[in-house]
Amino acid sequence: MYIEIDFSSDEAYYQQLCNQIIQGIATSQFSDGDVLPSVRELAEEIGINMHTVNKAYSVLKQEGFVKVDRRKGAVVSVDSNKQHALDMIRKEMQPLLAESYCRNLSREDIKGMVDEIYDAYEGCEDERK
Repeated sequence: MYIEIDFSSDEAYYQQLCNQIIQGIATSQFSDGDVLPSVRELAEEIGINMHTVNKAYSVLKQEGFVKVDRRKGAVVSVDSNKQHALDMIRKEMQPLLAESYCRNLSREDIKGMVDEIYDAYEGCEDERK
């Protein structure tokens, strides 16, 4: 598993970790049922505190990307509740779209960017097949 923390970023380390694991799921680096490294292993591997990794795993569990098994640890298990996912994505997108609107980005600019990003993830899925 390749995860890299940007120690100079303003984004919290646990959030960077969450985002990279979610991207790993989207790009098939991680599949449903895969066991993520233990908190201790991952903390040592990327050079951050164990509590930070634990927080990331807790957030991923809360958001429906992993389940925690007492014996295995964090296991990729994406929640397929579509309405819940839409609600969460809407909540995340609202401030980004407000910022885009304030910066005079058009709806077409945003749609084009979304299509480009989504196509990249679909390309990863096609490679997996």
